[in-house]
Amino acid sequence: MKKDEITIVDFLKLILDALKETNVDYIIGGAIAEWAWGEPRATQDVDIVINLPIKSINQFSKELEKRNMLVPADIILNAMIEDRADTPLSAIHMYSGIKADLYLLKEGDALRESAFQRRRLVDFGKPIGKVFVHSPEDLILYKLMYLGLSGQPKDIRDISAILRAKSNEIDFEYITHWAKQLNLVSIWSEIVGNIK
Repeated sequence: MKKDEITIVDFLKLILDALKETNVDYIIGGAIAEWAWGEPRATQDVDIVINLPIKSINQFSKELEKRNMLVPADIILNAMIEDRADTPLSAIHMYSGIKADLYLLKEGDALRESAFQRRRLVDFGKPIGKVFVHSPEDLILYKLMYLGLSGQPKDIRDISAILRAKSNEIDFEYITHWAKQLNLVSIWSEIVGNIK
């Protein structure tokens, strides 16, 4: 396999290997988590939340660099200490252009803290294996947030696919609780109304 011919699965494995080498906890979100709960769809990026201790920043940066992604330690540290909007760090593979959006878990982020407690271990089979993904409820909540910001139809499709596939297993009370906290009740109610 040539360096510029890596697939999204190969890229995900590179990210997971870097996380494993540095013992960093994570949750996979976005389209890849959708593979577990809804319907698989193509994607060219990986969304992942990481709980990166300050003491591990240098090593994590070096592990990414070994895998042809340049995310300097000082950029990570600045993102960690700045009080800015939920902007991810971008880890872009230098040869393929495939990107990982790395969201840092920060103290006081109650929704992400809850998502970490509720994350699920899912076996995607070879070559990925068992990985932590957002619970279906937390994935829905993040899709609702992005829908509220960007209005992209893919988020509605993803939420609808999860609800159709897992409706008997979904904790609707949990989603409604957080939808109220995040001012997303009207969007959530509209989507649920269209599914039923």
